[in-house]
Amino acid sequence: MMLDDSPTLLKKYQKQNNLRLHLWFPEIFEFKGGIQVYSAFLLEALQSLFPNFKYDVFLKHDTRYLPNFPLLTNTRFHFSGKWSINLRTLAFAAQLLGYGLWQRPSLIISSHLNFTVVAYLLKRITGIPYWAVAHGVDAWNITNPALKTALYNADNILAVSRYTRDRLLQEQDIDPGKVSILPNTFDSGRFQIAVKPKYLLQRYGLKSNQPVILTIARLASSDGYKGYDQVIQALLEIRRQIPDVHYILAGKGDDQSRIEQIISDLNLQDNVTLPGFVPDDELCDHYNLCDVFAMPSRGEGFGIVYLEALACGKPTLGGNQDGAIDALCFGELGALVDPLDVDAIAKTLMQILQGTYPNPLMYQPEALRQKVIDTFGFERFQENLAELIQNSSIGSYL
Repeated sequence: MMLDDSPTLLKKYQKQNNLRLHLWFPEIFEFKGGIQVYSAFLLEALQSLFPNFKYDVFLKHDTRYLPNFPLLTNTRFHFSGKWSINLRTLAFAAQLLGYGLWQRPSLIISSHLNFTVVAYLLKRITGIPYWAVAHGVDAWNITNPALKTALYNADNILAVSRYTRDRLLQEQDIDPGKVSILPNTFDSGRFQIAVKPKYLLQRYGLKSNQPVILTIARLASSDGYKGYDQVIQALLEIRRQIPDVHYILAGKGDDQSRIEQIISDLNLQDNVTLPGFVPDDELCDHYNLCDVFAMPSRGEGFGIVYLEALACGKPTLGGNQDGAIDALCFGELGALVDPLDVDAIAKTLMQILQGTYPNPLMYQPEALRQKVIDTFGFERFQENLAELIQNSSIGSYL
């Protein structure tokens, strides 16, 4: 959204220079997970919409600012990452509370629900309103009484998907009118359609016409819900129909040894590669290496990786029980399957690889890329944020 096209309310506040926002993030520089990426885009969008505001950004785990990040001169970072892990939470909370009492910002936005306990305390003392972002597992099965109270008293909660919003409302006593949806976004400039990179074909010993399935995920024992076990199991049937199929399961974590044992037990060593962590500068190339991106998860809040794969024009498969429904637009942008049904996963992946899946958009890379940009690109994210701000009560306290 260009500033000249902003709603009247936004234009009004763009002219003011005495308003201050406090943004509370886990980190945005030294680790890149879903929450971190969302936080960085949220800061960038706010700076673009309100360039005259003062921004104080509090980062729990980061230790320093890294260059090449869009930054306004009126933005200040406060780092707590240099504290030992045992003291960091206390130090971070004290910093949030201290600066809040001193600066009295117009609004606090926390990109992690756990931080809202401090925001609630500040609101009780000073009346400062606060917003929070609900991503996925952080928003589910919450039993901590202090956190439940903090969520109940939040002025607005931004859920990254309908699934996350619905589940949060089902589990918590929160006014539905205070829970809005602001979906994830991605950097479309980083993800482009290209031929299969020769250096990756050589690295993994693959032929250019060899069908490749790709998953990029943390291989953590706590993240088994991402569905890579089911894809490995499905390979047994897929290999019968497509003998040279190859599965690249990229990522690192404490679950790798168990995965390697499953691959060995199923005698799939020749069909699966575990390359480990994929650096940022190779991420797009890995998407372009594959013929289908598959992550049939059952507990994903949204899944930015789906958007990245789609931006590379790749057919994409997700689970039909979580935030992948939103990311794949209820099946318009990709295939949705029962994440626990190995036969359905195998059948759908074979259809996609053989060109028979009944969604023609999945075989039109340029159209697929444009559709995901139109739906989830940064400009749309910024427009959605502007609309939420315009339609909220923010105007009464900014």
